[in-house]
Amino acid sequence: MKLKVKDILERFAGGEISLEGAVREMNLLSYREVGDMAKLDPCRIDRIGIPEAVLAEGKTPSDLVEIALSFLAASKEVLITRVSPEQLEALREAPLPEGSDLVWEGRARAVVISEDSIKKFSGGKVGVLTAGTADVPVAEEARVTAELMGCDTISEYDVGVAGIHRLFPSLEKMMDRDALVVAAGREGTLPAVVAGLVEAPVVGLPVSTGYGAGGRGEAALLSMLQSCSVMVVVNIDAGFVAGAFAAKIANRAAQWRNIQ
Repeated sequence: MKLKVKDILERFAGGEISLEGAVREMNLLSYREVGDMAKLDPCRIDRIGIPEAVLAEGKTPSDLVEIALSFLAASKEVLITRVSPEQLEALREAPLPEGSDLVWEGRARAVVISEDSIKKFSGGKVGVLTAGTADVPVAEEARVTAELMGCDTISEYDVGVAGIHRLFPSLEKMMDRDALVVAAGREGTLPAVVAGLVEAPVVGLPVSTGYGAGGRGEAALLSMLQSCSVMVVVNIDAGFVAGAFAAKIANRAAQWRNIQ
């Protein structure tokens, strides 16, 4: 890695690549090893505008703490998703750097640890809707992710098509949003309805709720993929991906507004 860094710096010094090009190539090389169990990518947000999240599932509490502390040292902020009660207890007992703040987002089952208590806002605006209350945990993961990426978020829950009159007052509050995340289980209709009514890009988020045939989010996913409304669809229960994609759209929109 050191040889590659030297090569990049020599090419920059020789005028072969621009400063921006050198930074881009350096970011591609940067990662942080945690023993033999993880290779963290703290520069991902600088490279592509989306932070790496730590998925807690499958990790022992002690391993998760070690990974979180290493990530925090490299980036000053870490998002940990799908956190179990045992893992949460271990994180709360961990020797965090002085001044660090641990926030438990209960409905999202997510932890955000930050060394900087001052939130940085990008100007991006994201809205989050759910068809039912069973979809809220996954939608909350999307909301937490979008906020971590600097977006202003608003959420409206339980506005599904079984009582579609509930949707319209909620949509009125979303008219200034740059992007919307719409979560739904069962037959997954709501994202297609919303995408047919609003100008903002819609990210369909299928949720693993439902009964019998087509349960576990499969019917919702296929319904969204077959939508005649124009939208993008993420995988089942992929709240982080949905929130990050919507935030990336919103942040680009905010950059464009700042140019005007």
